[in-house]
Amino acid sequence: MLERKIEIKGINPLELFGVNNTKLKHIKTYFPKLKVISRGNIVSITGDEEVMDQFEAKFDLLVRHFHKFNTLTDRNIENLMQEDGAKLLATEKTLGVIVHGNHGAKITARTINQRNLVELVDKNDMVFAVGPAGTGKTYTAVALAVRALKAKEVKRIILTRPAVEAGESLGFLPGDLKEKLDPYLMPLYDALRDMIPAEKLAYMIEFGVIEIAPLAFMRGRTLDKAFVILDEAQNTTTMQMKMFLTRMGMTAKFVVTGDMSQVDLPRRQKSGLVFALDALEKVEGIGVIRMGSVDVMRHGLVKKIITAFDSAEEQNTTGFKNEGEK
Repeated sequence: MLERKIEIKGINPLELFGVNNTKLKHIKTYFPKLKVISRGNIVSITGDEEVMDQFEAKFDLLVRHFHKFNTLTDRNIENLMQEDGAKLLATEKTLGVIVHGNHGAKITARTINQRNLVELVDKNDMVFAVGPAGTGKTYTAVALAVRALKAKEVKRIILTRPAVEAGESLGFLPGDLKEKLDPYLMPLYDALRDMIPAEKLAYMIEFGVIEIAPLAFMRGRTLDKAFVILDEAQNTTTMQMKMFLTRMGMTAKFVVTGDMSQVDLPRRQKSGLVFALDALEKVEGIGVIRMGSVDVMRHGLVKKIITAFDSAEEQNTTGFKNEGEK
């Protein structure tokens, strides 16, 4: 067993590691085979040479991040500990900001996979973004759509979802069709409200610059000069997915998002998203990004819940999955 000492320069170790070394303890979880001890501005590591090399490389990223932004959160640690954490640090200010939202708020790509989604949309006219709840698939896609509209790259934004009930009955809700469906489409409205002032958003929706509608409303149309997002795509049938994808006009951008763990289709009905990912796997010009629990941006418990459910699914494959996924 070898030992090395790393000197922390220009940073108060208390600010870097947190009270009672809480952040250092978080860092140590990524290197269970190393013995890591902090005394003042010296970090001692003991273990195999190869693992110590890995620790030093990652520790250097963490220190550089702190020097650059004067902060180091648990989320920063998780992102930088990923395989391409160096890329995240290098692109922090260039790829990070997608669009400026209300009151000058910066809408950013906050994880490596969100940044990968931005890059894929820039390079491809059709992109599939698949992953669990809270990974920012839809929010990032909406931000990219607003960016494209502001830059006059498209003339309109179209946001759509399949009208599949997730255990509740929409039919008993009061009001006309739009009033029944608006609550179901609320996540799309919520994202837009962060990025466009309320009055301007209402105007855009009234005059069709932004359209939010159920998937059935896409049938028979050609969607051109538009940034089009199909959300909750795991709840499309194969025919619905084919119908949607073939609506693509000459100068359109299509982003399809979905979560394969939340399929609400009838039993034995295969998800159109599963079918499309298999069928289009080798089609040039289509990008695919698969997000995971590391990208979850909600309460810290959400990531743990997703991990626990994934583990349970592996042990009991019939417990949660839609049969169309097998």
